[in-house]
Amino acid sequence: MDISIHSSFLPQNDPDAALAFYRDTLGFEVRNDVGYNGMRWITVGPVDQPDTSIVLYPPQATPGITDEERRTVEEMMAKGTYASVVLASKDVDGVFDRLQAGDAEVVQEPTDQPYGVRDCAFRDPAGNMVRIQQVS
Repeated sequence: MDISIHSSFLPQNDPDAALAFYRDTLGFEVRNDVGYNGMRWITVGPVDQPDTSIVLYPPQATPGITDEERRTVEEMMAKGTYASVVLASKDVDGVFDRLQAGDAEVVQEPTDQPYGVRDCAFRDPAGNMVRIQQVS
């Protein structure tokens, strides 16, 4: 079976802040930036991985979402409990230094976890958890 991950979706409630974080701080390239009905969907991804993307989407555009559900999503985003992504780097400490210098919200400094990985964690401007794991 030939299946790969093409796109993952993370909510954003401030497209300009999301763009600054993922493009300027993380160094991802912008693949698409689409506006519709006052909302924006921004597709970003690592420069050297053209087939893997993250779509930063407005959660209120989710089909069938009720006002109550939208409020719940917004509350969870504000607490940082709604969405997350795990990225990988050969230099977690270097990435941590770059993100910290870019004023990203630090959740966890680089740590050797008891389950065998070294990682760090940040929150993006929407509150999404961004974990970065060390890979060889």
